[in-house]
Amino acid sequence: MATVQQSTLDLPTLRGDMRVHRFAPTTAGPWPAIIFFSEIFQMTGPIQRMATALSGEGYLVVVPEVYHEFEKPGTVLAYDQAGSDRGNELKYTKEIASYDEDVAVLAEHLSQDPECTGAIGSFGVCLGGHLALRAGYHPQVQAVASFYPTDVHTATLGAGKSDDTLARLQELKVPLLFVFGRQDPHIPLAGRDLLRDRLNEMEADFEWHEFNAAHAFLRDEGPRYNPALARVAQALLLRFFTEALR
Repeated sequence: MATVQQSTLDLPTLRGDMRVHRFAPTTAGPWPAIIFFSEIFQMTGPIQRMATALSGEGYLVVVPEVYHEFEKPGTVLAYDQAGSDRGNELKYTKEIASYDEDVAVLAEHLSQDPECTGAIGSFGVCLGGHLALRAGYHPQVQAVASFYPTDVHTATLGAGKSDDTLARLQELKVPLLFVFGRQDPHIPLAGRDLLRDRLNEMEADFEWHEFNAAHAFLRDEGPRYNPALARVAQALLLRFFTEALR
């Protein structure tokens, strides 16, 4: 639909400034907004390209650096063992209250952005899939798209490896979209069944898609990338947000 302009801003939190990457269509707004939560590696090339593609469809997209209280602004962790180790270390160091405060800060900022219609959705992959799901507890978030969310079924996100995401599912009153790879070792069948059964029990407004794919199959770098399925997943995402936010 449009070309995209990228910029950055720093939003204050109780734990220091949070660097946020902003993607906005160059056509006249306002647009619905999407908070896009990255993997443990922060603003990598694949995340930047995904955010740009989503914004080009007519959305104001903001991508926070989730480890802002630990790393310098602009830090990107590499897709290697050292980067994975650091990302996983911080995932279990950051407090759940800090993850939730980030959502509140972003939602408040977007609600005052003149280029936002006021409709806000959350989207995330991997760690970000879990954070996007938690964002649904915020009253200003109107739709959640969670792609292969880690640590939900084990309730081990954050400091102390003890989160309440699964226990609070009944609080979610917004439409939900879930996408998984069936060959994802981080979210095995038993974990997926646990989450889906809980959603069915509470009669949630959700849709569920599983593909024969590995973890992080949307990431357009590395051997796990499945470009054909990534296109299907992107189509599902765009249709979902069109229905929920427009």
